[in-house]
Amino acid sequence: MGERPVLVIVGAGIAGLTAALAVAAAGFRAVVVERSAELLEIGAGIQLSPNAGRVLSALGLDAALDDVALVPAAITVRNGITGLTAATLPVAAFARRYGFPYRVIHRADLQAVLAAAAGHHPDIRLMLGAETADVLPRDDGLYVRVRGLEGSDIIPAAGLVGADGVWSETRDRIPGAAPARPTGRTAWRTVIPMDDTPPGTPADRVGLWLGAGAHVVVYPVARGAALNLVAIVEEPFDKHGWATHAAPHWVAERFNGWCGEVRALVNAPTPWQKFALHVVDPAGPWVAGRTALIGDAAHAMVPFLAQGGAMAIEDAAVLGRCLAAHPRDVPAAFAAYEAARKPRVTRVWKAALRTGGHYHRTGLVAAARDLVLRAAGERFLLARNDWIYRWTPDA
Repeated sequence: MGERPVLVIVGAGIAGLTAALAVAAAGFRAVVVERSAELLEIGAGIQLSPNAGRVLSALGLDAALDDVALVPAAITVRNGITGLTAATLPVAAFARRYGFPYRVIHRADLQAVLAAAAGHHPDIRLMLGAETADVLPRDDGLYVRVRGLEGSDIIPAAGLVGADGVWSETRDRIPGAAPARPTGRTAWRTVIPMDDTPPGTPADRVGLWLGAGAHVVVYPVARGAALNLVAIVEEPFDKHGWATHAAPHWVAERFNGWCGEVRALVNAPTPWQKFALHVVDPAGPWVAGRTALIGDAAHAMVPFLAQGGAMAIEDAAVLGRCLAAHPRDVPAAFAAYEAARKPRVTRVWKAALRTGGHYHRTGLVAAARDLVLRAAGERFLLARNDWIYRWTPDA
């Protein structure tokens, strides 16, 4: 690998693997340290909007993504109680307007694409079944001790990047960093094999049903072989960690008063997982010297704009650009990265919170929301999010 400086990246999820590809393109070596012995992405589906697609395309991943991702026919928004359609947005409009498609993909498939690219890159090393044990300063960088299945390895590094998610341990190395805090909402997730979907269920689109204190999202994943189903519910739940198995009858009871299509979906005979939605306030520091946070470790957000993964992918691109601009001064590069990213991420983070409030309205306010959506039209619905989807890494 020559004399290129090394960055240790903690976490081999979407954020960590994209960061590895971006910093390698910037002239650095990347050592990705992942606690799991095999790459198992938490969750089910993810929506890849054009701003994320633009970054992944620049990394040369279009062909690999096209093999495993889908471009749905439309995004349809409905009232969860009446079932009436409030808005339909043809997804082909995204590629026409932004130059990149709106894809849906299973998280495991996206992670596999990123991992394959990283595994073939000569300047990226993946260390599975390993964790950072100690981080000590040295004159021109850090010594990072990595403990794995075969013992310990001490890596002289120019910097440490925490891509270890909402429960980040790297975040503890940033004085004053914002902690994860619960939102009072839970996410219930399942994946329904297409053969088990209720008759008449559209298998070619993103479906969104809005209701009092909850909403439901469904879209195809696994090359169209399954539907990803997510129900977001306002309820107290303080279990720490990623997920717990959930009783299917509870979610069926919670949506018993909703329209027939939603009831049929949530009654599909598949296992459910439930986890509390947590956020990390982006106002907190993301960087301290030679340590930086990206993705959920820095700014975990609610999923109501489907931008959590996209923001991590954007982070990686900007981190790479800042390192390319300051190749001999990693602390300056990290500071430039935080300064460049924080305003945009904060705006998206706050917009996602507001969107969740709109989704869960009741009574006349909900009726007014549906009326506005019905009258808006394709051009308005796209234009209101131009600021999200038109983003480029050099913005």
